[in-house]
Amino acid sequence: MTAGLARAPYVRVTAADLERVTGKLFLADRAGRSAFWVLLTLAAVIASAGVVADSTATVIGAMIVAPLMTPILGTALAVVLADRRQVVRSAVVVVAGALLVVVIGYLSGLLSPVPEVAATNSQVASRVAPELVDLVAALATGAVGAFALVRPDVSDTLPGVAIAISLVPPLAVVGLTLEAGAPDQSAGALLLFLTNVTAIIATGTATLAACHVREVAIAAGRPVGRLRARTAVVIGVVLVAVAVPLGVGTWQTARGQQVLTAAQPAVQGWAQARSWQVVDVTWSQGVLQVVAAGPPPAPDTSSLRGALDQAGLADVPARLSEALGGVVELPATGAAR
Repeated sequence: MTAGLARAPYVRVTAADLERVTGKLFLADRAGRSAFWVLLTLAAVIASAGVVADSTATVIGAMIVAPLMTPILGTALAVVLADRRQVVRSAVVVVAGALLVVVIGYLSGLLSPVPEVAATNSQVASRVAPELVDLVAALATGAVGAFALVRPDVSDTLPGVAIAISLVPPLAVVGLTLEAGAPDQSAGALLLFLTNVTAIIATGTATLAACHVREVAIAAGRPVGRLRARTAVVIGVVLVAVAVPLGVGTWQTARGQQVLTAAQPAVQGWAQARSWQVVDVTWSQGVLQVVAAGPPPAPDTSSLRGALDQAGLADVPARLSEALGGVVELPATGAAR
C-alpha cells in the first residue's frame, strides 16, 4: 500500500495530514468541542439578528463564524473510513447543532416586533424556495471544503467555502418562520439546509476518497472498516430524494416568471383605468402579489380579478395590498385559458 502511494506523486495527503483532519473534524478534544458550541451559538445569534434586520452583511458574518460544516465533513470522513461509531457521533452533533440554531431563531422571532416572513423580509424570501441550482452549488462547495481540509496549502479558501454554503442562516429562518406561523416557509428553509448537508456529505466523501484518505489511514495503522457499495447507494438515494422537491421548486420559479410576464400588463392597465399606480407585482409561494396605491375610493377588486382572468390567469390566486389600506384576497376562478 505504501509503495502504491509512492507511485502517486500527486497525492499529498500524509499520516500527519490525516491526524490533523480527524482531530479537527471529529472534535476529538474538549477544547475543540467547547469552541464548536460557543461559536455555533454566537453564529446563530448573529444569523438570526441579520435576518431580522434584513442585513446581508450580518448574515454573511454569521456564515464565516459558523462551525457547522465541521461535523458534516466529519460525517463524510467517517463514511470514507467506514467508522460507523464516528458516523453516528458526527450525525448527532449535526442534528443537535441544527436544533440549537432553530431554537435561537425561534426565540429571536419572539423579540421581533413583526412576523419575519418571505413577503416582508428578503433574507427569509431567499431561503424558503430552494431550487436545483442550490444543490449544484452545494455539491461543488462540499468538494472544495473537503479538498481544502486535506491540503493545507489551499486552506485559505475555507472562509470562502463558509460564505458559499448556507447552513446556519436557513436554520435561523426555520425558527423565525415557525414563530411567525408560516410552517410552509419553515419547510422550505429546512429543505435548503438538508440539501446543503446531503451535498456536502456526498461530494465530501467522494473527494476524501479520491485523495486516498483510506489508503493513508491503512498505511498509518489506523483501524479502517469495510466500505460497502450500499453506502454509496444510500447517499445517492438521499440525493435523489432531495433533488425531487428542488426540481418542483425550479418549476414553480419558472411558472412564476410566466405568471409575472402575463400579469404585469393586465395589472398596469387595470390601475391606469382607475387613476391608481402599481407599486409592485411579485410572485411568492404560489400567489400573485399586487401592491397598488391611489386616491379614494378604492377600486372594485373584482375588476382586477377579471383583468387577470382575461390575461389567461384564471387559475392563479392573487392578493391585492393597498399601500395605505388593507389586503384583499382574490382566489383563482378556474382553469387557465
